[in-house]
Amino acid sequence: MAPTPFDPNAASDAARALVRRNPDDMTEIEMVNAVWGSDPRFSDGINYRFIRSEGRAFPARRCLIPASEFRMGTDDKRYRVTLDSGNFFYLAAIWDPPLADWPLSYRILTIDAGPDVSPYQSRHGVIVERRDVMHWLDGTLPNETLFALPPKHSLFVEPLRAQAALPL
Repeated sequence: MAPTPFDPNAASDAARALVRRNPDDMTEIEMVNAVWGSDPRFSDGINYRFIRSEGRAFPARRCLIPASEFRMGTDDKRYRVTLDSGNFFYLAAIWDPPLADWPLSYRILTIDAGPDVSPYQSRHGVIVERRDVMHWLDGTLPNETLFALPPKHSLFVEPLRAQAALPL
């Protein structure tokens, strides 16, 4: 399955691929579809889509969201963010099991924005590069190492052009 743009303004009920250890066979890595955001029944009707990573351990239910870019916006401006190398990457996340009528879901971990993103917004998702996939899934490196701010010039930020409405 090819990575797709990750847009935080997209509908949260759209299923997206996530990579995780199979909870029934922890020796197996699987890719399954899940919805983005927590079950709002447990948080006063709010669907939380992000988790601040600072000060948390995340010992279980780690997963990764494949992405070739993520999108962000301030006011009426929208931006596309990619790795400067052009490689795809993953966003670190935590999955939640299905419960009653709420499906398998996930929330993305965030960190303070690095130097390339901070002119546009204060936080962004934790980027896990391909070489660190198993370190995140298995917890074999400390979060402080995996969640380090990307160095300056490692992310490419470009404005998205407004799309004209198609005539009916």
